[in-house]
Amino acid sequence: MSGAEELPLVAVYVDESCLGNGAEGDNPGAAGGVIEYRMPGDGRVARRDFWRAAPATTNNRMALASLIEAFAILAQKGGRFRVVFTSDSQYLIKGMREWVPGWMARGWRRKGGAIENLALWREAVERARPHQVDWQWVRGHVGHVQNEYANFLAVRAARDQTASDGAVSSGFDAWLAAERAAGRMHAEPAPFPDPRRFRAARPLPAAAPATLLD
Repeated sequence: MSGAEELPLVAVYVDESCLGNGAEGDNPGAAGGVIEYRMPGDGRVARRDFWRAAPATTNNRMALASLIEAFAILAQKGGRFRVVFTSDSQYLIKGMREWVPGWMARGWRRKGGAIENLALWREAVERARPHQVDWQWVRGHVGHVQNEYANFLAVRAARDQTASDGAVSSGFDAWLAAERAAGRMHAEPAPFPDPRRFRAARPLPAAAPATLLD
């Protein structure tokens, strides 16, 4: 059995919200997500929710915040994990899959100039680095159940400006029942990932030493 196969497997679904994104003035936003894992013994899927808000932000910053918050929660559990991380933000998924290695090779610079949200990108990389991660993009607002639930958590937090302060008991089942009672959300939740099909992205590069230009 390989080292990657020995790591516990979790699935993370995140979404972000910014009310009035791009409009003049301060736009409140939030990040939300649900973490799924199998219970020891009976193997049933358990869930934990999280969310955090900001009074003035953007969708891209909240997408990065969703990653940072998720991996901060995993760090509290200790050890390392295999993580199937799913978001509808191409900015976030393409960034972690494709852009970050090149940026880091150039000393956290990109060919086209300065990196937007640089401090958040650097924190995201450090949070994710200890883990084996499969970065998955899903199209938003097409009825993917866990993605829609993460969107619900993010929009609610953006509106109310609340935070879960870590992982809390999930309201997923009650939310899904209410959606179905209202004639919405006919799809089934995405199944828990098959450990045999887990394919981690390439490891993130080691952090370069700080320089006087940082």
